[in-house]
Amino acid sequence: MKLSVVIPAYNEEESITPTLRSLYQTLAKHGIPHEICVTNDNSKDGTLRVLENLAATEIPTLVYYTNPGPNGFGYAVRYGLERFTGDCVAVFMADMSDDPEDLVKFYNKMLDTDVDAVFGSRWEAGGKVIDYPALKKVINRVANFIVKMVMGIKYNDTTNAFKLYKRETIEGVKPFLAPHFNLTVELPLKAIVRGYSYAVVPNSWTNRKYGESKLKIKEMGSRYFFILMYCFIEKYFSRGDYQKKSTAKPSVPVSR
Repeated sequence: MKLSVVIPAYNEEESITPTLRSLYQTLAKHGIPHEICVTNDNSKDGTLRVLENLAATEIPTLVYYTNPGPNGFGYAVRYGLERFTGDCVAVFMADMSDDPEDLVKFYNKMLDTDVDAVFGSRWEAGGKVIDYPALKKVINRVANFIVKMVMGIKYNDTTNAFKLYKRETIEGVKPFLAPHFNLTVELPLKAIVRGYSYAVVPNSWTNRKYGESKLKIKEMGSRYFFILMYCFIEKYFSRGDYQKKSTAKPSVPVSR
């Protein structure tokens, strides 16, 4: 099963090289057939130049695109999700916050269980966060609690972008609506509501060493709320119109 890794990158000149080197070396070490798909989101620094050099000299599995616009985290991820060639696809951060060894665990979990998606959780037993800002943690836990209550699910880290989906799962949650970081909520909630099976694997998160976070919490509240309400309405009022068509494999509860 070929793995695609979609990485959005905006002004990540300092972070992108160690991220891609670590990711490539880890996947190659484990013998995982893969491609690394980076969407340069119209960066204003040297991100594109770094990608060109890495693809030409170090990382043969690297492909990269420049998203001409509209720009933003969600648009950049969506650009990659429309172009990957693998049998499954993970969303991975360019700032070294995600651990490639966790991605290997996600991949093996999907192989072993044949679930439609694997979700990471930083708050399950075995998960961890390093240098997580205190205010951001409070907001994160409150937001995820609200999502759990509104949607009636047990999964506790919906806002975590680090997830793995089968190709047919990604096709099944289209069309994409979210243009920003709220895409991280749209993808898993739609997958759950539409009856795709999933498992949860603990993962780690490390605060970025270079550059600035692109997430602006004050700007995102209403956008997250919009996606949450959309998924709530679909779950309780769509009468199954968007449900996964295949009945060969029922949806499974959260598992580790």
